[in-house]
Amino acid sequence: MLKVARVLMAGAAILWAGSALAQEPKATPAQAKALLDKAVAELKMDGPEKAFAQFNDPKSGYTIGELYVFVFDMKGKYEASGGNSKLVGTDAHDLHDAEGKYLVQEMIALAKSKGSGRVDYVWLNRADNHVEKKRSLIQRVDGHIVGVGYYLDQ
Repeated sequence: MLKVARVLMAGAAILWAGSALAQEPKATPAQAKALLDKAVAELKMDGPEKAFAQFNDPKSGYTIGELYVFVFDMKGKYEASGGNSKLVGTDAHDLHDAEGKYLVQEMIALAKSKGSGRVDYVWLNRADNHVEKKRSLIQRVDGHIVGVGYYLDQ
């Protein structure tokens, strides 16, 4: 009986720890903007090859909690992704969100027309496995679209 109680208590502790992780505070718009500014400065200072290697490395300081840097070329091809470096080289031009919005096409149009801005969409939050509202801040640097996204409070 004592063994069963210990197993149940251990299981409850694991469940509590998991729910506490899922409840981790969301990144703020200011944190996302600061990471974007840092990435833009890195790209301008060190050039694409070195900067993209940094952005793709989760230990480099360009992936912080739910925040990470991504980069597309002006046609929608991934050049960097701190969220999943396996995406590099893939075409995201026709990528759409859970509601059918073509978010990369909107980022390209915004980068061409204004050079920077924000794009709102609906995306799967892997931390809690729920579809949530998300906003990406983007900035054009030469032929690259640099971005950082964060989940909005519901």
